[in-house]
Amino acid sequence: MKPSEIVTQLNRHVVGQEDAKRVLAVAVYAHFRKVQMASAAGLEMLKSIILLIGPSGSGKTLLCETLARVLGLPFVTADATSLAQSEFVNDELDAVLQRLLDRAGGDTQKAGRGIVFIDEVDKLKAISGQARAAAGEHVQHALLKIMEGATVRLNSGQYLDTTQVLFICGGAFVGLESILAETQAFGFIATSQSDDQKVLDRLNARVKPTDLFRFGLIPEFAGRLPIIARLRELDKDALVRIMIEPQNALYRQFRAILKNEGVELVIEPPVFAQIADLALEYKVGARSLRGIFEEMITPILYVVPDRPELTKATIRSLFEEPILS
Repeated sequence: MKPSEIVTQLNRHVVGQEDAKRVLAVAVYAHFRKVQMASAAGLEMLKSIILLIGPSGSGKTLLCETLARVLGLPFVTADATSLAQSEFVNDELDAVLQRLLDRAGGDTQKAGRGIVFIDEVDKLKAISGQARAAAGEHVQHALLKIMEGATVRLNSGQYLDTTQVLFICGGAFVGLESILAETQAFGFIATSQSDDQKVLDRLNARVKPTDLFRFGLIPEFAGRLPIIARLRELDKDALVRIMIEPQNALYRQFRAILKNEGVELVIEPPVFAQIADLALEYKVGARSLRGIFEEMITPILYVVPDRPELTKATIRSLFEEPILS
């Protein structure tokens, strides 16, 4: 797929984060073009590992899952925090790759072109000015080995070459903004009337490897994350759209469930705003939407199977009983 086609597909499932979608689409397109060219011309091309920076619940994992689904690639996710807590990091990483192989139906070639998302890499940083945790540094070195490309012998006895696997890292990177505030000025860039201010703003807002190093990642790891996409915190409007617009939106799902029971579900617009307000209070982004939504629908789903005469369920407020008719 061309980058524009990838973005179009992502838009069907993920609300907002337009800049991140474009960066991710171009990076993925370039990655697989490099794979093609390296295979055809016998060239050795350096891999580009992608870093997604954004608060919890902003859509990092959803973007990666959707990307893998629209491209028809096997996908697995791992938690860097769990890796750091493990005594046998390499064994844990082997288990991640084994899951990737399983998702590919045991096909090593297909698995070798899959996507691995490593979340919470920011948790591998040094803590409160203390010496960098040995475990976190060890995990970064172990990740570098497989992300740059290595042939790994899995517990199943099969070998998996990670040279063409697309690795995407993610994290909230709380505190990075203060580092960027100190390093944003490009004193060596002369500004004149002919300079494009948008280009300068983009350069100044860019997260650099030195910023990641100051944040607490080891230089080798920070330097291997050249492609960085930043996801913004979801606002009220975005949360409302998430419940309604995507192909698999919560509202669509529950309307389909109740339609199967012969009941039309109608949720009036103010209700979505109320749910979004509540989700914002929980401060975990879109992750809290499903829980609130399901709690609201539970009384309806409890009653409907026992009352076949019902044809419509209307919710006018999150704080009022639904109207069944």
